[in-house]
Amino acid sequence: MTLPAWAVRYNSRMVTRRTFLRATAATALAEASVRLGESKDSPLHVAAARRPAAQYDLVIRGGRVIDPTRRLDSVMDVAIAGGKIADVLPAGSATDAVNTFDATGKLVVPGLIDIHTHARSKEMPSICLADGVTSLIDAGSQGADRIEDVVSVAKSAPNRVRILLNIARTGILPDGELKDISRVDVTAARKAIDRHRDFIVGVKARLSRSVAGTNDLEALRRAQAIVEPSRLRVMVHVGDTASPLPEILALLKTGDIVTHVYSPPPHGIFDESGKVLPEVAAARRRGIRFDIGNGRAGHITWDVAEQALRQKFLPDTISSDWTDAARTDQVFDFPNVLSKFLTLGMPLDQVIERATIQAAHTFPAFGDLGTLRVGAPADISILELRNGDYEFIDNANTPRKGTTKLFAHATVVSGKLVRRPA
Repeated sequence: MTLPAWAVRYNSRMVTRRTFLRATAATALAEASVRLGESKDSPLHVAAARRPAAQYDLVIRGGRVIDPTRRLDSVMDVAIAGGKIADVLPAGSATDAVNTFDATGKLVVPGLIDIHTHARSKEMPSICLADGVTSLIDAGSQGADRIEDVVSVAKSAPNRVRILLNIARTGILPDGELKDISRVDVTAARKAIDRHRDFIVGVKARLSRSVAGTNDLEALRRAQAIVEPSRLRVMVHVGDTASPLPEILALLKTGDIVTHVYSPPPHGIFDESGKVLPEVAAARRRGIRFDIGNGRAGHITWDVAEQALRQKFLPDTISSDWTDAARTDQVFDFPNVLSKFLTLGMPLDQVIERATIQAAHTFPAFGDLGTLRVGAPADISILELRNGDYEFIDNANTPRKGTTKLFAHATVVSGKLVRRPA
């Protein structure tokens, strides 16, 4: 991962007084020994060599640390060394650091993970990084014919980008890539996975009627055939499918993902009486995961979301379905999507959980992420939770007022600090 030029901005004010004095003293000793013509074994040289280095590379000081994996919600210091979480300590106690970042009044959480985006440009991962997203999934933008386009984006990204291969070799088509089922070439897809196993973590099947017509179940069978040798995950895009949702769920295996879970009828998660379908509850019990995928085209409405939350059918993960078009209105950025669920009444820690550790658990490639445990990769999002009058939009273009909203402030990815551009 290569950070963009604006990303690493360690301001001189962040150097602690102790570290500054220690570095100055060590430099003075070494320079004095050179001036005096002392050998490497001289007392001055030995004193400079023995001067201890700072304990930490970076300390994020005094923020409200929320880590669902540890049931932690307290004002603390987070210390980083060697790109890993070194300590989470009481506020003010981690003082021995090369650099510090004052997070007073901010939220300090594990790096946000967005498992449903579309990385169609080389700029997109950097934009997401500025929004606090340290890891993301491109969810099926390209198929076997052009998967290298997305792989090249992933390779140059400043954060972690992994890929779901579209089961149609053409990738997404405006008129629906699965209406011609011959586009699902199992052999070609398997070869693409083999070529890019470091980046491809699953496959994506868009099953809506406008994409697959009446081919949804056959497309899903072929998706499972594609991943059979690798045992990778299958993500299915639902909402207005030709087949009822229970028939689709019956073809999923443990670990597979249903995205756009709060899509409105027909063939959503509710029966005719408005209750969560028993097949949906059973699918969750056997390990099927349910994701939001906000997007902008019939994927989530306030009414469906509220109906599901009243029945305690919360999503396993919250994701943005980020595209250039969606960014301009209904999605805007990932913290904005998370803020919608605060407006819907979900507690802050549960919202953070679904964008961190739950997202990490969805794909084995992210298995060591989503936590601030000591030894974990130092991926951290520093957010502001602001109070005010805010308006949020669902996919039916229905506005809703909220009084709190999350904003990205800064990000740490692999131990390196990234300041959000003004």
